[in-house]
Amino acid sequence: MVLSSRTVLSRALSAPVAIALAACALVAFSSQARADFRVCNATQTLVGVSIGYRAATGWITEGWWHVEASTCKTLIEGQLASRYYYLYAEDAERGGRWEGPITMCVAEREFKIAGVNDCFARGFQRAGFQEYDTGEQTSWMVQLTDGPVAEGAAGLVGTGGE
Repeated sequence: MVLSSRTVLSRALSAPVAIALAACALVAFSSQARADFRVCNATQTLVGVSIGYRAATGWITEGWWHVEASTCKTLIEGQLASRYYYLYAEDAERGGRWEGPITMCVAEREFKIAGVNDCFARGFQRAGFQEYDTGEQTSWMVQLTDGPVAEGAAGLVGTGGE
């Protein structure tokens, strides 16, 4: 089989052009990717979620985000500024919790609380938050799922990473 010089030239140019186009598409796609901290509710019930983190001014806890069954909600928009984030969630219908060993303050209604000490003295409640080490990631996702029943919880576990 004999190829014309035009066919050889077009094939020779098509590989670098294809690579260049793929690289441009990758750059365009990555610049459009959202960086954030999201929580996905893989259960069949409504979940209330709160988050804790270290800001320049000190510890902050915020809540409540209502995450409907089988949906996700963004808690922090944009690139993550901290390495560690803390999450506490409650099943609004069954009363179970996703919790951990780190004590922080929460309130019954929507809140943004500065500081994690003296929760009761300041009129707040205490809750046990689970720590998530996001490493150097710019975004993170925690998935709340039904799981094996553990003492003190209603069979709910959290998993993370994106």
